[in-house]
Amino acid sequence: MRGRSLPGWLAGVIGAIALIAAWWLFSVTVFQPPPGTTFTPVPSPFVVFQTIWQDGLAAYWSVFQVTITEALIGYAWGNGIALLVAATVLLVPRIEAVVVQIAVVSYCLPVVAVGGIAIVVLGGAKRAGDPSATAIFLAALAVFFTTVVGALLGFRAADRSSLDVVRVYGGSRFTQLRKVRLIAATPAILNALQIAVPSAFLGAILGEYMGGTDRGVGITLIRLQGDLDSARVWAVFLLSAVVALIGYALVGLVSRAVTPWVSGKAVAA
Repeated sequence: MRGRSLPGWLAGVIGAIALIAAWWLFSVTVFQPPPGTTFTPVPSPFVVFQTIWQDGLAAYWSVFQVTITEALIGYAWGNGIALLVAATVLLVPRIEAVVVQIAVVSYCLPVVAVGGIAIVVLGGAKRAGDPSATAIFLAALAVFFTTVVGALLGFRAADRSSLDVVRVYGGSRFTQLRKVRLIAATPAILNALQIAVPSAFLGAILGEYMGGTDRGVGITLIRLQGDLDSARVWAVFLLSAVVALIGYALVGLVSRAVTPWVSGKAVAA
């Protein structure tokens, strides 16, 4: 008799508790402050949570607002271009090898080098508090590869007999794409879009590390690291993980609502 698997939410709670426990254990053992100092690179979870509580979430919102805006704009541009390119490959199959090579190269490029070029070419924020063009570009670049690959795999998963029916009735490749391939690829595309959420947020943070902005998660981390404020560095890190997780979960909810057949739910007539 097969045992029942844990619900997703319960597995997530158990995993979070295990991570926090490991974090606390390392903070009180391996990463104790050196003799004669009070600085610790890894403060305990209780210190970090207390810092967030004392500062208040409003103090962090102005920092995260800029980075979230950059990530959303980059997410839209990167995924939009990736889906357009993947669809074009099906209409013009000869360019597939070129497109795949471009996607692979975009994934393998060193972020530091690309960010350095982007800050010279695109610049940063035009005004104080505005999104950084470099951060938007790196956010878009971070999601391009996964979405192109996910979309292509989804389009290729279309039922061959359904494609043959469209072709027999005189349908073009565009008709196949619109009536068969797009529906078949929807779960794979949504999965790629879900994975792209934390990637876009990370890309925006890395773009802020290149400079050209006065506000955002990346530049705030640089300042806090310079001040050796480890508690707030970890607070920003923890809140960044929460923001990425919320975005990931929201896209997952949309995916379940749009493709209920994937999870085995009945579709209302």
